[in-house]
Amino acid sequence: MKNNSPLKIAVLDDYQQVAFKFADWHTITSKAEVKVFHDHIADEKVVIERLLPFNIVCVMRERTPLTRNILAQLPNLKLIVSTGMRNASIDNKAVEELGIPLKYTRYVENGAPEITWALLMAIARHIPQESNNFKNGWQTTVGTDLKGKTIGILGLGRVGSKIAAYAKAFDMNIIAWSQNLTEEKAIEAGAKLVSKETLFKEADFVTIHLVLSDRTKGIIGAEELQLMKPTAYFINTSRGPLVYEKALIEILQQKKIAGAALDVYDTEPLPLDHPFRKMDNVLGTSHIGYVTEDTYKVFYEDTVKAIEDWIAV
Repeated sequence: MKNNSPLKIAVLDDYQQVAFKFADWHTITSKAEVKVFHDHIADEKVVIERLLPFNIVCVMRERTPLTRNILAQLPNLKLIVSTGMRNASIDNKAVEELGIPLKYTRYVENGAPEITWALLMAIARHIPQESNNFKNGWQTTVGTDLKGKTIGILGLGRVGSKIAAYAKAFDMNIIAWSQNLTEEKAIEAGAKLVSKETLFKEADFVTIHLVLSDRTKGIIGAEELQLMKPTAYFINTSRGPLVYEKALIEILQQKKIAGAALDVYDTEPLPLDHPFRKMDNVLGTSHIGYVTEDTYKVFYEDTVKAIEDWIAV
């Protein structure tokens, strides 16, 4: 994009203040003003006021939604760069109608399955509690074995299949379900295809790995959660809205399942007064599944490359 006006570039939601650490921005900063924002703003009016001067906006996954209302009030916006290969919080139809180019980066796929397994093992063996005991006393819990237990995987795509491979290495029984899963695909991943009802009834660990869409939003509700064993654990590292949050809160408050390990939520950042923050049967992390060195390197290097390519046109 060749013109004489200085470009203004906004890099949003750099929580850890590492955007410049994981990529070389010098080719950009030599010809444009780059402003990196480390805080998160949820109020649309404030987001619009903040972004109004900028020609390019770089977003980190779904941290700041770019709705039609926001996009329509940013007349200076000429390019959006989003990390990852999709971003459900960007109104793609509005982007297209407004004629704003939208570029995506590549993605490193190991982060999500690795955090899933880390959370599964941590909640099964009560790692947070025992770490605290180590500093303040001694052991108080009894862990759950993985060998011989049944893991129920909702979604056997790239992440779900990796979870199945991890489970196999731990000698677990693997069952799976999704709306389009076939018996052949399940067998290929080392799993047994079952109904959704059977999965929730039989699994000792339920983990969800589905893409959020209109079809999958709220796909797990009270009906499914009520089927779980009182000794079972629920794990969600995909997207919060896949699960009916109120139903999950109630089942945990009533102690009808052993616990939940969560990395994603309906509202992020999670409000400080949210019930999940106060429950002793919830192990929570702050959507760190993709927050790894390799992933951030790809995200920010590809962001710089996308801007360079756009400027060169």
